[in-house]
Amino acid sequence: MQSQAELAQRLQELKQERHAVILAHYYQRDEIQDVADFVGDSFGLSQQAAATDAEVIVFCGVHFMAESAAILSPDKTVLLPEPRAGCPMADMVNAEDLRAKKAKHPGAAVVSYVNTTAAVKAESDICCTSSNAVKVVNSLDAEQIIFTPDRNLGSYAARHSKKQIIVWEGYCNTHDHLTLEQLRQTKTEHPSALVVVHPECRPEISSAADYVSSTAGMLRFVRESKADEFIIGTEGGLLHLMQKENPGKRFYLASPGLICPNMKANTLAKVVRSLETMSPRITVPEDIRRRAVRALDRMLAIK
Repeated sequence: MQSQAELAQRLQELKQERHAVILAHYYQRDEIQDVADFVGDSFGLSQQAAATDAEVIVFCGVHFMAESAAILSPDKTVLLPEPRAGCPMADMVNAEDLRAKKAKHPGAAVVSYVNTTAAVKAESDICCTSSNAVKVVNSLDAEQIIFTPDRNLGSYAARHSKKQIIVWEGYCNTHDHLTLEQLRQTKTEHPSALVVVHPECRPEISSAADYVSSTAGMLRFVRESKADEFIIGTEGGLLHLMQKENPGKRFYLASPGLICPNMKANTLAKVVRSLETMSPRITVPEDIRRRAVRALDRMLAIK
């Protein structure tokens, strides 16, 4: 069995041979983040990869993320090292059910979180990220909004909008796992720490937090804050970069259960193997891709 150092060296060789770029979501294993060209959130990574001249994109994340890269970079080869790395929340909405919901609410606009499949994006009027969900919702002329698939992010947007939001009953298995009791227990253990959480957490968690933001926003907040201690309410992989960027500060995961098995399904060995075999490849049918791009472009047009 090859060591982590040997795998990392082999990856660098393959990256040059294949003219590839390695993307790692913040929730990936530490050793994958350390060898990636870009570490970030899902849509931001796809944008960064699209801006490069790389011919191959290796997306260390989950399936919908690799689809987003394929949507933005149709001329590049997109690889997902572990094809079974899916997102339960993204699977809680599909195109057929969304069409049925639209038929029941013909005047409603559809806002879909980027944590959805390409087919769902194609059925949506506009997409949003966790950082711009409120802005996207408030930008629309429609008074009624169908928000998919995350009920917690949808509820968060509703609390900051006068729109009537019809929230899809989906959720992130990892973020929704965090309870107020668990958060209070961690706060009791670290009473001086600021509580920073992701809006995919339950409403009562967001209400109890000192700061609510996307992963990138959380990183920025702890970097700029004068505080020394933080309780973090998101997937544990984010603490790796937080600690690297802020060696003098201390970070505590709000609950030991904040670990996503799908995000951790990718390994360094699988990343190497994907470039050796140029598989598994993720593609999006062109008719779906064109409609999904339209929903993403509408989001990007909002300033």
